[in-house]
Amino acid sequence: MSAMIHVEVVYALPQRQERVELRLPEGATVRDAVEASGLLAKYPDIELERKNKLGVYAKLVKADAALHDRDRVEIYRPLIADPKAVRKKRADEGKVMKKGGGPAEEQV
Repeated sequence: MSAMIHVEVVYALPQRQERVELRLPEGATVRDAVEASGLLAKYPDIELERKNKLGVYAKLVKADAALHDRDRVEIYRPLIADPKAVRKKRADEGKVMKKGGGPAEEQV
């Protein structure tokens, strides 16, 4: 009998997080876990080949990366805007920023 590993697949949405726990055969890949989770059928906007990136514990990985017992596979949503471009635009407009991204209070 082949050894089994326990993995978790998560997909964060703006209002909630989907989390699916799975048992897969040893040697399973990130793609195997995502497909077995059922999230692709539940959320047709997930496109592994073009749009969504994948990670294991916040480290980007390819879909064919092998999984280990107790890994957490994360499906990342694409960014709406490039953070660097947004910061550059704000700097060009002369807006003062405080740590945390909100507008800074003007000092007298």
